Amino acid sequence: MTARTYLTAVAFLLGGATLAASAATGEFGNECVMGLALGKDIATDCSVNTVLNGRTYCFGNEQAKSIFLKKPEEFLTKAQIYYSSKGL
Repeated sequence: MTARTYLTAVAFLLGGATLAASAATGEFGNECVMGLALGKDIATDCSVNTVLNGRTYCFGNEQAKSIFLKKPEEFLTKAQIYYSSKGL
């Protein structure tokens, strides 16, 4: 194995590890909490998230997260009501 091939392989492995570490697993099957609070199903990769009371919540974008953080308990309640009504 040449030095160039080795460095390329190491860079690829490190890049993959970084990507795997950046995506979290969140509540509600990784759906956007703000979407759920508004009665919408928005799948996310959970790269935008926050931890509240030891639980990870995902968002479709930073704006949704910012709005959620202004009234987290209110939006969580709405999200839980909608999510539980789906019967999953």
